[in-house]
Amino acid sequence: MAGHMETLTEYMLHARTAKLPAEVAMKGKHHILDTLAAIVSGAALPPGQIAIKYAQAQSGTEEAQVLTTSYLTTAVNAAMANGVLAHSDETDDSHAASGTHPGCSIVPAALAMAERGDVSGERLLNAVVLGYDMCARAMFSLGERYMLEEERGISSHSMGGLFGSAAAAGACTEISADQLRYLISYTAQQASGIPTWARDTDHIEKAFDFAGMPARSAVTAATLVDAGFTGVWDVFEGNRNFFKSFSPSPKPDEIIAELGSRFEVVNTNIKKHCVGSPIQAAADALGHILKAHPTSPDDVESIRVTLPVGGAATVNDREMPNINLQHMMAVLLMDGSITFAAAHDIKRFSDPVTKSLREKVELKGDNALVTPESPRQGIVELQTKDGESYRDHVVAVRGTMENPMTTEEVESKARDLLAPSLGGDKADRLIKVIGDLESLGSVRGLRELLRP
Repeated sequence: MAGHMETLTEYMLHARTAKLPAEVAMKGKHHILDTLAAIVSGAALPPGQIAIKYAQAQSGTEEAQVLTTSYLTTAVNAAMANGVLAHSDETDDSHAASGTHPGCSIVPAALAMAERGDVSGERLLNAVVLGYDMCARAMFSLGERYMLEEERGISSHSMGGLFGSAAAAGACTEISADQLRYLISYTAQQASGIPTWARDTDHIEKAFDFAGMPARSAVTAATLVDAGFTGVWDVFEGNRNFFKSFSPSPKPDEIIAELGSRFEVVNTNIKKHCVGSPIQAAADALGHILKAHPTSPDDVESIRVTLPVGGAATVNDREMPNINLQHMMAVLLMDGSITFAAAHDIKRFSDPVTKSLREKVELKGDNALVTPESPRQGIVELQTKDGESYRDHVVAVRGTMENPMTTEEVESKARDLLAPSLGGDKADRLIKVIGDLESLGSVRGLRELLRP
């Protein structure tokens, strides 16, 4: 009977060129586009700016592009920089069950290695889908996520992203099944990340922890093995293995569970709004109310928002506009929508009119809104000055696996993020190319589309 390592590496080898089911391919392209849009928009934010500056100060072989620039550097440097860009903001995707943000590290790692190896768009797509599978399964195999964070101090975002990124990076090479074993071992040796990222108020270290670090480490592992480095044959098995090192109650079978039939990219969420995840349900609910009952900000007496306790604490009166629930409710009420520009308008954050409106927003936490099926529900109750009361309860946020966005919605979000930097024409061309990624002969053809 094959062990976990043999089963996994044989699947990884096969997945490079396997024909993906239509739904899986479509979702993979959605998440690639969504992540590229996060990268491009993130270049204008402080984490992205400093990552670009850092990468441009490095030397090395011209293998991959630092996106939004014409600068080429090593795949390792490019993966790190583009990872930071991808999580410069709260725009990127998330996988609720594993507690990870897969795209922000997996797509930069895969893209850097795809450029380095001059592979096709279809190969990149397969690599990214494989990366999402490995990202989630790595966390499932370690057992209870919250126990790992609270008792062991392990960050699921860094850990899952690392293994997912390594699988994706390896899929853009020609390394053998035996070498894939070494890739996993070099990945395991670089496993790191602790939950103190939650105390980062500048979002710079957080961008590195969630995305830049796992992408960099994954591409390091892939390039080492591609260069001929050998390593441990069975890091997931035997004495002192990876699972036993990181978890008191691991579930090793999860690392290979339903490979080829359960594709985790389908179970990954895309944010409809460019704001922190806990705000998504509230934004959906208030949007539903305003669509059914158009209401002027001047007519609002109060807005009461109820979110799960943890989510409410995360977004309650925060120091950054896009993770401040009260501010984003005020913006949505005033504008009728939440654009990337509005969510990052620092000047508006201190505007007296906006501040006055957000003082009408009351936030409370209630864990009755947390269920295994829908962990991020939200309720909004709007009271008008003339006594009207409207209520909306969002169980499945738009963009989640239970309520996925359409291709048109994903492209609309991407266009809003891409056009300010790339221009409308180039944004539309990029969207079209990603939509037909299987026809792209070389990933290097994306370079011109990913810089102004």
